[in-house]
Amino acid sequence: MAAAASRFGGGGRRGATNILAQLRHGQLSGHGLTRGAQITEALLKERDKQAKWNGIPLLLQKLYENSHPNSDFSQCQNILKEISPLLSVEAMAFVTDDRKPAQESTYPNTYTFDLFGGVDLLVEILMRPTLITQKKKQKISDDLIKDCLSILYNTCICTEGVTKRLAERNDFVLFLFTLMTNKKTFLQTATLIEDILGVKKEMIQLDDIPNLASLVSSFDQQQLANFCRILAVTISELDTGSDDKHTLLAKNAQQKKHLGPSRAEINQATLLNIPGFIERLCKLATRKVSETTGTSSFLQELEEWYTWLDNALVLDALMRVASEEAEQSSTESSDESGLANTSTRTQLPQSMKIMHEIMYKLEVLYVLCVLLMGRQRNQVHKMIAEFKLIPGLNNLFDKLIWRKHSASALVLHGHNQNCDCSPDITLKIQFLRLLQSFSDHHENKYLLLNSQELNELSAISLKANIPEADAVVNTDRSLVCDGKRGLLTRLLQVMKKEPAESSFRFWQARAVESFLRGTTSYADQMFLLKRGLLEHILYCIVDSECKSRDVLQSYFDLLGELMKFNIDAFKRFNKYINTDEKFQIFLNQINSSLVDSNMLVRCITLSLDRFENQSDAKVAEVLSECHLLSYMSQMSMRMSFLFRLINIIHVQTLTQENVSCLNTSLVILMLARRKDKLPFYLRTLQQMEYTEKYPGFILNNFHSLLRFWQQHYLNKDKDSTCLENSSCISFPYWKETVSILLSPDRTSPCAIVSYIDEAYMDIDRDFAEE
Repeated sequence: MAAAASRFGGGGRRGATNILAQLRHGQLSGHGLTRGAQITEALLKERDKQAKWNGIPLLLQKLYENSHPNSDFSQCQNILKEISPLLSVEAMAFVTDDRKPAQESTYPNTYTFDLFGGVDLLVEILMRPTLITQKKKQKISDDLIKDCLSILYNTCICTEGVTKRLAERNDFVLFLFTLMTNKKTFLQTATLIEDILGVKKEMIQLDDIPNLASLVSSFDQQQLANFCRILAVTISELDTGSDDKHTLLAKNAQQKKHLGPSRAEINQATLLNIPGFIERLCKLATRKVSETTGTSSFLQELEEWYTWLDNALVLDALMRVASEEAEQSSTESSDESGLANTSTRTQLPQSMKIMHEIMYKLEVLYVLCVLLMGRQRNQVHKMIAEFKLIPGLNNLFDKLIWRKHSASALVLHGHNQNCDCSPDITLKIQFLRLLQSFSDHHENKYLLLNSQELNELSAISLKANIPEADAVVNTDRSLVCDGKRGLLTRLLQVMKKEPAESSFRFWQARAVESFLRGTTSYADQMFLLKRGLLEHILYCIVDSECKSRDVLQSYFDLLGELMKFNIDAFKRFNKYINTDEKFQIFLNQINSSLVDSNMLVRCITLSLDRFENQSDAKVAEVLSECHLLSYMSQMSMRMSFLFRLINIIHVQTLTQENVSCLNTSLVILMLARRKDKLPFYLRTLQQMEYTEKYPGFILNNFHSLLRFWQQHYLNKDKDSTCLENSSCISFPYWKETVSILLSPDRTSPCAIVSYIDEAYMDIDRDFAEE
């Protein structure tokens, strides 16, 4: 013993420290002391009290001895029952203390447990049956599996690096999925998998999960909803920063490196090949909540325990505990106090049902939304139409999705009631994102209406003497919304009532705008104009002087789609913006950020060009009276917009969000080219450069931007279709105009280089390498 003591650095606290240091070194290097079981029991006993290890190393040594290949694991559970409370108390402290950073001093028990090899030992125990080849395999009890998983989870959240270490073990991650077939261990397994996948560097491939299709088919609806929470990590592209903020140069370079489908795309295809998967998700998303309990008091009832909950898995666990308590209480005394007690206990699971359902729907809608934006979009569209997702959501709109809040605001622990993290708010946003993805450039968007509203669209087309859209004619009436109002109309109603500072305004505008996107439809625009949408948007932009940049951008984009080529919309605009003061406020909002308002500028420019070429008396009247059209008809205004649009973007800073500025500037020049005024516009830009005393700075930049445009758009058919649909200018004309502008011939009156003095020429840099 003395030899052992001296070997580990003598007695006292210093000796304990040396043991820890040697263990750390061994685990990092793989040599020497790598686990607590290598240390003698006597030495551990001697050091335990001074080191404040709470007997954890000794318990781990006993666990190691009782879990050898030929053991029956009978003693393991008793040992884990002693270890578990020491770790769970720290895990609870972590959850309730705003998740303080995991440090040795904050959570000493979990740290000690991991340091002495506890995590690796539990992984060994769990996987032992899969590693033994003999005929009679070891059987581990469900309770032992649950204890192992719970302890692993508690260690993951309290000790830094444990989750990442487990994530690196691909065999263990895939093994965990096999444990999900057992209902008794499902919750613990799902919670641990979610934690591990959240930090895994490389996305797992769903195809690698043994018997995935049969695993999914074995899940009940609750399990499937929670499984969606795990799936979300496997079908979403790994977050490399905000999509809009990532430069297009970086994205293009990334796409060149990875020509094939990404892992997320492969995983999406895997899910779609599972029989009945989408149908079950649609049923989950649209099933009604049990109405056995009123919703008025439900938020207050939940408030106390909800402060530390943040997912449906925890709710599932509480539901189970509560229902078990209710069963127990029903067997107790039936006197008055006993009955009262039963009533109190059974109320809890009842009151959870709505929140439970909200959390399930959150996960399911997210997965459906991602699939709708993926490569198999048309296949997903067809399936969710067939399984009546949209009419089902329409029926839930008032009672669940946009139900009235109680006076008591329910918020997550560590958040405030105005943040976007509460389940109620997140469900609304997820619902709006789904509508946006569903409507965007797809003929199925008419499923958002009911039969009467579809008839109204037909009547609008008939009255205007224009052909009815094929998509409206071809819409299967058995799949549309039922009831008095369709989903789009319901959305417009809540949109108008939304408070000025509401975070929903952005998402609502985006969802409605996506309905209008694509080839401009006069009937679609009139359907929304008749419901007062234009006046509502103008009220928000002008009268409430909206300050949020995101909301303003979404309103400008929506206004652009609503007014494009529609003379009635411009007439309504002029009627609402009926004073110089209002018009000036509107212009100030446009000019405050052209990145946000450029799509509206594009719409006005395109509309003006079309109206000027029409000989209709009504059009002529509006042209002469409308402030907005008169303003844009001034050459000086168009040139001012063009100059600023080119000046606020550069190749290195182009993103999905601001590339529209480049396309808007191109629209202005294409319309000029149609009227043989392209040389005049280029010459004016040159003069404006000289006025700014910086010759060449706009035109050199524009030349680089157009070279990038060619590289970016000539390889993508989707983007070209969008450009064509939104402008009603054929894509060949776009390409031709860009080629003419980029011509190297300095004698060409339509080539940019003809307007840059040689001394200021700077057009040959390879921007892709900067």
